Amino acid sequence: MNHSASLLYNLLRTFFKRQDHLQKVKEGTVLFQEKEIVENIYLILKGSVALGRVHMKGKEFIMKIISNEDIILEYQLFKNNAYYHFSAKTLEDCEFLCIKKKDFEEFVSHDPEAMNALSTWLSLSYLKAQMKCQDLLMNGKKGGLYSILIRLCHSYGIMTEEGIIIDLPLTHQDLANLTYGTREVIQRSLRELRDQGIVSYDQQRITIRRLSYLKEEVDCQNCASEVCGLN
Repeated sequence: MNHSASLLYNLLRTFFKRQDHLQKVKEGTVLFQEKEIVENIYLILKGSVALGRVHMKGKEFIMKIISNEDIILEYQLFKNNAYYHFSAKTLEDCEFLCIKKKDFEEFVSHDPEAMNALSTWLSLSYLKAQMKCQDLLMNGKKGGLYSILIRLCHSYGIMTEEGIIIDLPLTHQDLANLTYGTREVIQRSLRELRDQGIVSYDQQRITIRRLSYLKEEVDCQNCASEVCGLN
């Protein structure tokens, strides 16, 4: 996690650490739906959450996946009757520190350090969103998958002798939702990468064996890992 997110997270966790704020939820739980009025922000203590929306035709799109020691803050700040712009669904059993919107906004408004950390965090979040949009628009469906795999390496990668293991269980449908593609395209692209020895996968765990190949294919700008992530 980058410094600004870590600072904001730790400031919030320290200030709002009472036990009655803790919430445990099971895998597959919907925390909130798009267009619902905002009640809480969430600090993730454990687990991972997918944020996205469902098109009117029923197709799901995952905007980002965030995990432990990150913040769910998906609305227009300091606005009356603000609503969530995306829905949130747990990918694993999770634990959260839930903070009321009013309490959160009051805290950052009166704490200069928290406000500065929030501003930096929002700026970085905006940049990451722009970079992801660029990759999906410029590189097509296959290149979009390559870009997502690179970002997964930065956010969830564990270096081993075999390559970089993405330590997050992902189905072909999950990857399709992340690229707004189809499961069939993802299956075909992953099979091509596997046949070339670029990746391997077993039981929803992907290992990237030649990250350099993926970067060359999408003309990677080699951004800092805090920018090139899936969160």
